[in-house]
Amino acid sequence: MAPLVNKSLLSFLMVLGCFFYGINVSAQVSVNEVPLIGAEVFIEPGQNENDVDTWFKRMKECGMTITRIRMFESYMHKPDGSWDYSLFDRAFKAGEKYNIKIYANLFPATDFDDVGGFKFPRSEAHLKSISNYIKNLAGHFKQFKSLYGWVPINEPGCGHYPKQEFTNLKLAEWKKLQPVAAFNKNSYVHFDFADERFLVDYNTWFLKWLTDEIHRYDNGRPVHVNNHAIFKNAAEYDFPKWRTFLTSLGGSAHASWHFDYFKRSQYAMALSANSEILRSGAGSIPWLMTELQGGNNTFSGNQAMCPTSQEISQWIWTTLATGSKGAIFWCLNPRMSGIEAGEWALLNFQNQPSDRMLAIGQITSTIGAHAQLFANAQVQESGINILYVRQSMWVEKKQSLDFANDFEARKPGAVMKSALAYFEALSQLGLQANMKEIAEFDFGSDDYTGKTIILSNQIAIPTAYYSKLKSFVQKGGKLIADGSTAYYNENAICVMNNKFPLKDLFGGVIKEYKMRDTLYNVKLNGYTQDFKAHAWQGYIEPATGQSLGKVGNEVIALENTYGKGKTLWIPSLLGLGSRLQNDYNNLGNLLCNEVNLKDVAFRFPNLEKDMMMKTLKSGNSYLTVIINKSGQKKELTLAGSKSEYKSQLLYTNSGGAVNGKVVSILPEETLVIKWDKN
Repeated sequence: MAPLVNKSLLSFLMVLGCFFYGINVSAQVSVNEVPLIGAEVFIEPGQNENDVDTWFKRMKECGMTITRIRMFESYMHKPDGSWDYSLFDRAFKAGEKYNIKIYANLFPATDFDDVGGFKFPRSEAHLKSISNYIKNLAGHFKQFKSLYGWVPINEPGCGHYPKQEFTNLKLAEWKKLQPVAAFNKNSYVHFDFADERFLVDYNTWFLKWLTDEIHRYDNGRPVHVNNHAIFKNAAEYDFPKWRTFLTSLGGSAHASWHFDYFKRSQYAMALSANSEILRSGAGSIPWLMTELQGGNNTFSGNQAMCPTSQEISQWIWTTLATGSKGAIFWCLNPRMSGIEAGEWALLNFQNQPSDRMLAIGQITSTIGAHAQLFANAQVQESGINILYVRQSMWVEKKQSLDFANDFEARKPGAVMKSALAYFEALSQLGLQANMKEIAEFDFGSDDYTGKTIILSNQIAIPTAYYSKLKSFVQKGGKLIADGSTAYYNENAICVMNNKFPLKDLFGGVIKEYKMRDTLYNVKLNGYTQDFKAHAWQGYIEPATGQSLGKVGNEVIALENTYGKGKTLWIPSLLGLGSRLQNDYNNLGNLLCNEVNLKDVAFRFPNLEKDMMMKTLKSGNSYLTVIINKSGQKKELTLAGSKSEYKSQLLYTNSGGAVNGKVVSILPEETLVIKWDKN
């Protein structure tokens, strides 16, 4: 075999990292574990033992400590009913040889051109065949010390459930368990969203069934799952229930497949938001990013691209700065046949490391040299919570018309894009913001002083959350609501007619909404620059709230004191308008005035377009990850309550530097800075 490209450089970077970055293959991921970086090895017939050994050796040389393998039933289960595991055995033996942890991903028999695997069983017979597959698979591979855990299904979630025999049976069972609503002659006829609610429960049932089947034959082994297309599929994931039987949560975040709400220059931001949704979903259990795009996609994917080495670095550090315990790339070696043949890999066709893999090696070396620091790192909370509501996504999809191409707000996706707008604005201020489904927020605290909830164009708020939102503000919280937030309840009934149930919280009621324009100006008291808003505007009849802006004699914004807290209500789509304009300066100014910055450890002094910063705390130290997507060199002085700490540059992939609290960062560069008391 030809010598490795840059072998001397790779060895120099990795030796120290591998020395410190040793692992115990029998351990399971925990919140205090050193982050695990790796890539998926693709196993298929036609490979030989030397191929597999070489791939695991390359991972070891790169400081990688984890892989995932698709356990194709089709490549083990023979037509005569016998099983031949030898193709995969050598991979698990290689994992033991090179001390690489392996996540075994269930992949029951399916069509050869099925890229992601089926999501639900087709029939009772099919379910039994899956059970038999798990029995044989788990019973055999549990012998290997390299087996780290199981992934019961690849990328659950598909936006709908299949109309087939087994699903129809489960739907009938599910309907029998649903409470029968009492007849009320005064209630409105409404949608029931039964299909949407069933899909949430069906995903949970199948995932739990698979987990239970695994533990029948390999009891107690860690179980992990990777969600995908999170910005579109989030409404069908019941993460709080999943936590009760999963060991860790994960996700697939492929730029080519999953980031079509973003431009390429925003992919690091997209990954940051994706990661925050997963971190919230994981709650008290660990999470790690199960799939990131490793290489070029030729014919597969929605967008054709090859990640740069700088993007690879941005993506790893973004996930780690969001509390991830690691990242696994899809994939290490290119598959040889079928859909995706020759695509996505970190190794080139000569089994040598690409520039992307060399970049990963620099990061594993950094982690290895500071193993305990990164093992103990936790996200430094800001108290800012952007909430999305699954019922808003359901109602939006139900109400949207296929031919409604005139306004972004009338298309599916506007609900999530509105929430993302606030996330992007806060990120460009250098602030970490939580992204949570409303059911994941803790409404049980006694005091919310200094905490903020943002509901941007969350058009449907379930009635069960009216009292919870009131309690949040009453106990000192700040609620910011824009657009058509709370226009509907969970049944898509417009609650702004007649008696608005949140009148006392919002400080008034809507008189009516009027369609304005794609972008129009909104003037608010105390701000010299007009805000840009999108589509329709709400006109308010104040009750207890104080006017913050008018159009003629019509009130268009309120600030309302409620208990110990306040609500800021602007029934215009400021978030979506700012996103369409691609300018968050004015929205950023508003947020700086409304959210609590007093206890933020580090932030940018001003909004920095196309930049982001995330902050971790490890013991008495802080870690900031700063990424520059602006296309130009930036020099800025960090602000925040800990900005007087002494700085140490731990990682750079270019020529950036830090001097005290002054940061110099080049285009596409990522900096990781450690901060300690002087």
